[in-house]
Amino acid sequence: MRRFIIDTDTASDDAVAILMALQWPHVQVEAITVVSGNVPLQQGGINARYTVEVCGKETPVYLGAHRPLVREPIFAHFFHGEDGMGNMHYPPPRRPLAGTQAVQELVRRFGDAPGEIELVTLGPLTNIALALRLEPRLAQWVKHCTIMGGAANTIGNITPAAEYNMWVDPEAAKIVFESGMNITMAGWELCRGEANLSVAEMAMIYGFGTERAKFAMDCNKSAYRASQDWLHDPGLGLCDPTAMAVALDPAVCVRQGRHFVAIATQDDVTRGMTVVDALGVLNQPANATVCFEIDPQRWKEMLYRALR
Repeated sequence: MRRFIIDTDTASDDAVAILMALQWPHVQVEAITVVSGNVPLQQGGINARYTVEVCGKETPVYLGAHRPLVREPIFAHFFHGEDGMGNMHYPPPRRPLAGTQAVQELVRRFGDAPGEIELVTLGPLTNIALALRLEPRLAQWVKHCTIMGGAANTIGNITPAAEYNMWVDPEAAKIVFESGMNITMAGWELCRGEANLSVAEMAMIYGFGTERAKFAMDCNKSAYRASQDWLHDPGLGLCDPTAMAVALDPAVCVRQGRHFVAIATQDDVTRGMTVVDALGVLNQPANATVCFEIDPQRWKEMLYRALR
């Protein structure tokens, strides 16, 4: 049984990624920690707990950082809707929060089982950076960390250079990437093109007739419109679920490499850019495995499996 902790700014695509992990065989999601990002912290906690209930699970949810390390929070309502869930305005979750000290909980859980638990991050890296500040040994205690964030090919989704999670808190991302943690970076671009869900594929998912399938498509209605109108993608791009697919089954990534990744924190034009030194011109030791390409059909079959 693989052991996961998921750190998330729970909006619509995060919810589907969480659902995949909760439904995946031989994976135990031991805790979900929430960070400010797509939505304010409290709303992220509500969305995470509701997702856990849709799956019929009892995974504890903890609230963490309510803002980036040094910057003002900027939410993504324009993409995910005012509630972060496609403006579905689901009923309040029945289960309460497990706590409001997510940073300390991360340190405690990984410290109690060093080298045994995998971390998957779906939002800005504020919680993880704060945990590393509190306990630098966390970097060695995490068995493996899959980060949904960045853009290995430098085409951003919030600026021309940067992906949203990295752009929201680049200072936190810099701390994490420089920590020595065993990282795989799964950038947002992996969900584009053939990895998008087409209209026919979304209709097929609705046809599964399960609560999970309906939930996954309904809560991403705003994201679908944004994918079409803003990003001009052919269908629905689900960044966090594609990264979760890489975490659950590394064979989904069909082209990868170990590289040095620097995080730009200064210039407004490049803020949050993940500078992947693919040719090694900086002569810096590699600090991340970068996934450059996934198998679109394999990731989709994983999604279908979780939603049926």
